[in-house]
Amino acid sequence: MILSGHEIRRCLGNNIVIDPFHEAHLNPNSYNLTLHNELMTYEEVVLDMAKPNRVRRVTIPDEGLVLGPNQLYLGRTVERTETHELVPMIEGRSSVGRLGLFVHVTAGFGDVGFCGYWTLEMFAVQPVRIYPGVPICQIFYHEINGSITEYASDKYQHNRDIQPSLLFKELNPESESDPQLQLNFGMERSHA
Repeated sequence: MILSGHEIRRCLGNNIVIDPFHEAHLNPNSYNLTLHNELMTYEEVVLDMAKPNRVRRVTIPDEGLVLGPNQLYLGRTVERTETHELVPMIEGRSSVGRLGLFVHVTAGFGDVGFCGYWTLEMFAVQPVRIYPGVPICQIFYHEINGSITEYASDKYQHNRDIQPSLLFKELNPESESDPQLQLNFGMERSHA
């Protein structure tokens, strides 16, 4: 079962944390999360699952930033969430979807116990101008049956920023101690 908006509000501070929380973002059965003012793009032409891929940062100015088609943009929510004893999920808002903007490629499914910011895998069907702070997606909550083991991954739990893929940590567990792979994961900052 999906929690109603009233139930989301009732669970705040216990099984649900949304920080910051604004009553105006609460929907009948979800809560609108907003877009942070930074994006990340990969610099590699071919992305490699087995190693870190170089990324660069782009700041979304107040006057907006045009996202081009056929490009993956990683963003994040302004809000930090925590979810206990429930399954969190995010979906794009219909108003955003009607502009041809996907807010996640496949990763809208969260885990019980996830704490952090949601990384958004944004993809535009055609050029679309986005703005910082826009309500970009909605989080909703499912009840779960059975005993629970909370999410505790060292990859994404308690993140503080946009998270590029860290799949290489699963494929090459020794990579965290490999200084060459650490060098390849350098990030460059740019402003658009």
